[in-house]
Amino acid sequence: MALRYLHTMVRVLDLDKSIAFYKALGLVEKRRTESEKGRYTLVFMVAPGQEEVSVELTFNWDGDEGLPADSRHFGHLAYRVDNIYDLCQRLMDAGITINRPPRDGHMAFVRSPDNISIELLQEGDNLPPAEPWASMPNTGHW
Repeated sequence: MALRYLHTMVRVLDLDKSIAFYKALGLVEKRRTESEKGRYTLVFMVAPGQEEVSVELTFNWDGDEGLPADSRHFGHLAYRVDNIYDLCQRLMDAGITINRPPRDGHMAFVRSPDNISIELLQEGDNLPPAEPWASMPNTGHW
């Protein structure tokens, strides 16, 4: 029996804000489905060159009372990146908090607008320690 990973679905409260966050990470919108009858929008975001694996953003038009304030029970999404320092700087420039800075030149965590924890991992060897990351404290939960 063949098994092929397709996507991870996360519920979002503000579709535009969530799309902007995932775009800041480097993802692009692959496709979108809107259902008037079901009153929802699905947006599939992918990393360029990896279109077979996506994050499905599910937006319920009438709100989503069940969406918890802290989604730690979900776990996290993880992405390998070419340069963790450059990406974290780009995210900070976009107004995104770096919850766990890449002090080790290897790993960082940020959170989406819906509190989905996102792990960022440096491709290959750790980068040498560098400021402002080396002395930056954690912020909030990750």
